[in-house]
Amino acid sequence: MGILNVTPDSFSDGGKYLDVDKALSHCRNLIKDGADIIDIGGESTKPGSELISPEEEIERVIPVLKKIQSISKDTIISIDTRKSKVAKKAIEFGADIINDVSGLSFDAKMSEVVSDYDVHIIIMHMKGTPKNMQINPKYDFLINEISSFFNEKIKMAINSGIKKDRIIIDPGIGFGKTINHNFQILNKLNDFSAFGLPIMIGPSRKSFIGLTLDLPIDERIEGTSASVTAGIMNGAKIVRVHDVKEIKRVVKIADRIRKAI
Repeated sequence: MGILNVTPDSFSDGGKYLDVDKALSHCRNLIKDGADIIDIGGESTKPGSELISPEEEIERVIPVLKKIQSISKDTIISIDTRKSKVAKKAIEFGADIINDVSGLSFDAKMSEVVSDYDVHIIIMHMKGTPKNMQINPKYDFLINEISSFFNEKIKMAINSGIKKDRIIIDPGIGFGKTINHNFQILNKLNDFSAFGLPIMIGPSRKSFIGLTLDLPIDERIEGTSASVTAGIMNGAKIVRVHDVKEIKRVVKIADRIRKAI
C-alpha cells in the first residue's frame, strides 16, 4: 500500500501533494514502483494534529480520486478517513477500501456506510485521538488490550452487516504507543492471526525508528525495511509505506523467506 497524503501537515510528506497534478504524478510513480493499493489521506493524523471538517477533507481527496481512475483501473484505492461522510463520497467516486484509524470508534455511521456499499474496512487500533494519543500512553497488557479492542470492533462490524471477509485489522503502530510498544507489536504480531483476518501494518518512517536510530524522517528506509520484514515474518499481509520501490523489494525477499520450506 503506497501512501498519498493530500494534506498540508502530514508528518512525512505534508504539503507536497496538495496540488492535484502533483498528487497524480506521485500516484503514477507509486503504481510504477509496485504499489498494489493507493491510500489517499486528506486529514493528518500525526501526533498532535487537529480535526478538520468532512467538507474540507472531501475538497482535498475527491479531485484526486476522480482523476486517479484515468491512470490505472487495476489499482485498488483506499481512503484514509474516520468520517462516514467522506467515506461515502469517496466510495461513490471509486474507492474500494476505507482505512479508519479510529477503528469504527469516531463516527457511528461509518459501519452503515461500509455495509451498504459492501467495501473493505481497515479497523485500526488507536489509544486516544491523534490530538492526545502520544501523551504518555499506558497499557497493562498491550497485546491483550489491542486484541480485546479488535474482538469488540469486529463483532460490532459484523452485527452492522459488514461481511467478515471485508475486514482487515491494523494494530496501529505509532498511534498511542511508546517506542517499546511498537517493537512489542511487531514481535507479537502473529498473536492477531487468531482473528483469521488479514493484518496490515504501517511502520513507514515513524518516530520509533527515528528515535531508535537517531535519524531524520527521510533517512529511515533501513529501519522501515527491518520493521516490514519482521511484520511479514509474523503474519502481516499488507504493508503501508512511503518508499514503495525499495520496500517492494524487501517484501519480495521477506515473503520468500516466510514461505521457504
